[in-house]
Amino acid sequence: MQTEVVLLIIKLVVGGIAAFLAIMLWSRTRDAAWMCLVAGIVTSYAGIVYDMLVQLGIVVSGGITVAAIPIATLLFAVVPTLFYIFALILMLVRSR
Repeated sequence: MQTEVVLLIIKLVVGGIAAFLAIMLWSRTRDAAWMCLVAGIVTSYAGIVYDMLVQLGIVVSGGITVAAIPIATLLFAVVPTLFYIFALILMLVRSR
């Protein structure tokens, strides 16, 4: 139990630093690829916070499910990766 709490704290701190720096970058760039990368980082951090709230029992995951997975959990697992994929595609297209 104690190791889980330490891991949650580490994830929150490191994710928070990454999200803060991503937001700072967002204000300085208007490039679509970088903005997708920033959006992926920010949504990934939101997913970490959501998972923590579910584990602590503050938020109850439920409601609409897809294949027995709550839709919010599914979205926080998939959306950041989709932003990363889109950013990489934009960078590849731009470099040609």
